[in-house]
Amino acid sequence: MKLWFKKKLPSRETLHNNRWLRWLGPTLQHPRLWHMSRRGIAMGLALGVFFGLLIPVAQIPFAATAAVLLRANLPVAVVSTLVTNPVTFGPVYYGAYRVGKAVLGKRALPEEQVTAVIAQARGEGAAEVPDGVLARLQSWWEQLGKLGKPLVVGLAIVATVTGLLAYFLVSGIWALSVVWSRRRRLRGRIRFQTVKPPAGPVAPHKDSGSDPLP
Repeated sequence: MKLWFKKKLPSRETLHNNRWLRWLGPTLQHPRLWHMSRRGIAMGLALGVFFGLLIPVAQIPFAATAAVLLRANLPVAVVSTLVTNPVTFGPVYYGAYRVGKAVLGKRALPEEQVTAVIAQARGEGAAEVPDGVLARLQSWWEQLGKLGKPLVVGLAIVATVTGLLAYFLVSGIWALSVVWSRRRRLRGRIRFQTVKPPAGPVAPHKDSGSDPLP
């Protein structure tokens, strides 16, 4: 699994030059942020999924900061924020609103109004997209705030549950892969030990001494 993750994750140089991560400076040098361990990768995935679902912008700096504080794998935390993207944003936030509405027991807004608010928050139909993290967060809050408490509660539930599932899923798969690798190596040793050398003609005995007396 370590080799698979190394092939899929961005390099250290790429993340050091990322505009969202430069402000972290020397803290990015900590070796545990780049270590391919079960706990580091599982925690990094959980953090990236959590912040990727919880907020629509600036997921990378939030996930990276949490990874630095908790010593999770930084590349995994950054990449896994892509769980929300232009394709998944609408369904995720619409589903979260429905979850929050069901939990709170409030009456849902009309379908057209909900989808219109989500589309505006995603930037569809907007005349100008604000620059800067704070400006985008403010714009997002103004748009999605129209959906009220059901969306906030739904996002918190979806992000938390999905993050925990990601953590335990990776931990379980990693543990199973380790057990499977050990059993495969053990079977290989057993087969090697049980294979007998091929039988061949017996070489005649050579007497190193003199001929026997008559």
